[in-house]
Amino acid sequence: MEADFAEIRQLGANVVRIHLQVGRFMQGPSEPNAASLDQLERLLRLAEREQLYIDLTGLACYHKADVPAWYDALPEQTRWDVQACFWEAVAACCAQSPAVFCYDLMNEPVLPGDKKETDWLAGEFAGSCFVQRISLDLAGRTREQVAKAWVNRLAKAIRSQDSSRLITVGVIPWVLTFPQAKPLFYSKDVAEHLDFTSVHFYPETGKIDEAVTALAAYNIGKPIVVEETFPLKCSPAELDEFIQKSRTLAAGWIGFYWGKTPDEYRQSNTIPDALTLGWLELFQRRAGKPTVSD
Repeated sequence: MEADFAEIRQLGANVVRIHLQVGRFMQGPSEPNAASLDQLERLLRLAEREQLYIDLTGLACYHKADVPAWYDALPEQTRWDVQACFWEAVAACCAQSPAVFCYDLMNEPVLPGDKKETDWLAGEFAGSCFVQRISLDLAGRTREQVAKAWVNRLAKAIRSQDSSRLITVGVIPWVLTFPQAKPLFYSKDVAEHLDFTSVHFYPETGKIDEAVTALAAYNIGKPIVVEETFPLKCSPAELDEFIQKSRTLAAGWIGFYWGKTPDEYRQSNTIPDALTLGWLELFQRRAGKPTVSD
């Protein structure tokens, strides 16, 4: 981690996104893991030394094997209580550190439709579960009512320990997939206690303007951060076009860093490494402008 943070700083980044797993930070429904919180404090000290800010994304259940059975068995409101306990503990740990940029409540939360769901996790991508449901059953409520109650519950938990740091939630831009859709978490009512908008964009080749148009739908009068982006479905040059065209909307962009420097990627001849190298070279070209690194 020390080497990675130094390399990230050398690339010109100012923010690093860190994902905290529920199973590592909660030993029981109301028992935070003291050892993990101690490690988080060490991480904050490292960020302070490297002059980097931390985007703390919480409540991750990316690896099914690491999700506690007791947590998966809880009903909605009790599960939310655990999530609030998680954020109270994390915010208490972080409240005095100048390195905290924001608290991201959860990576890509979603809600059920009319049908009752049975799994809190919504499928795998490359072996990990990045999308998580905050409810399994609307039970007569609207999706907006559930989203607002959940955001308010967790924001209140954070504010009980930290009154000043930014709160956000990173979302999938469904407007890009369904042009008639409207933002849920970033509707004005649901987003009352969110300080800025976080959206995850992976523009597609030949559809850069469509991505910029979709991003504009999330302009609700709060700053916008593209909290995830990468040339996954387009070339680095097209991603650069997206970044440049979104500058009138976005205040920053977060990409990916996996612990290898550009020079190390240049020693490889694989397509994935070439894509990552293209992203890092793009990042370096834009260093000094509002860019950030995941």
